[in-house]
Amino acid sequence: MHPKKFYTIEVADKQAWENTIKACIFYDIYHTHFYHSLESSFPSVLFVSEWKDEIIAFPFKVRNVEDTGYFDLTSVYGYCGPIANRNFTDLSREHFAFFHESFAEFCSKHYIVSVFSRLHPLCDYGGFFSSSGEVAALNKTVVIDLAESSESQLKGYRKSTKHEIRYLRQKNFVVVENKEPENLDQFIEMYYKTMEKVRAFDRYYYDKDYFHGFLNNDDYEVILLSVEKDGVFAAGAIFTVVGNVMQYHLATTAEDFIKDAPMKLVLDEARLLAVKKNLHFLHLGGGFAGRDNDNLYLFKSGFSKMRLQFSVWKHITDINQYNKLVTYNDIWRKVNNFFPLYRN
Repeated sequence: MHPKKFYTIEVADKQAWENTIKACIFYDIYHTHFYHSLESSFPSVLFVSEWKDEIIAFPFKVRNVEDTGYFDLTSVYGYCGPIANRNFTDLSREHFAFFHESFAEFCSKHYIVSVFSRLHPLCDYGGFFSSSGEVAALNKTVVIDLAESSESQLKGYRKSTKHEIRYLRQKNFVVVENKEPENLDQFIEMYYKTMEKVRAFDRYYYDKDYFHGFLNNDDYEVILLSVEKDGVFAAGAIFTVVGNVMQYHLATTAEDFIKDAPMKLVLDEARLLAVKKNLHFLHLGGGFAGRDNDNLYLFKSGFSKMRLQFSVWKHITDINQYNKLVTYNDIWRKVNNFFPLYRN
């Protein structure tokens, strides 16, 4: 009989949550208690299973389905998914089965209709999802391999990207790292304008408390890099540093400077900063709303030829109730990939 255990950690138990993820060989900002406590619109739960000396942890948000008494699970904004204290390819298949059986029991007991999670492009999940739900490959993401020499990194830049970075430096665009409230408020104001311009989903509109709490936390390194021209804010981006990964998280460019593309200088400076910190990857992500054929993806792809696959896990845990919640016509069903359908 194997020693095994399956349990949940509520977001109120910070110490247990942090101890668990820090026992894993890889985790990112999106797995942390800090990030889940900021994303406070719905309660967070960390699912944990132990099998012998193996640990698997999988964080979720628990959302109520209004006026039904049912719930679903979803991941926070960003690259999440399960993590473990070993590579998934080295974990026992018995542990995989135990996790999913225990997870299914929890979902049944707590009226969970469906489960959705964005997965981390830097993780190889092996066969973890092979017997449960569907893993759907979406877009590619762009990553800079910082283990390469500086010369090799620059070879990955698009020729026009290198030219525009030189132009920005010659025109006295300067990148500064500054978390002072005035600087952050400038970033927030421009960020809101950018979201309005691209008609972003509501989930991208974070309030000011979110930004200030994010930048000025005591647990994890969060960096705001801004580029200025003659003391005027031109663009800015927020980066996170966890383990050996720097993530490009949120960004904005002032309308008056869009033609100059000052964000290219910000990303180049972020790369240099990541190299100084001896990090392994600068993950730039993909296009807007998971696309890899838009201007945002085209912009990011100018910094590296290395690509990762971004996928999501979709799992219906109560098919009968799921179908009752879904109302759509046959034409709409064929052209819409949103999951779960009843939330579109």
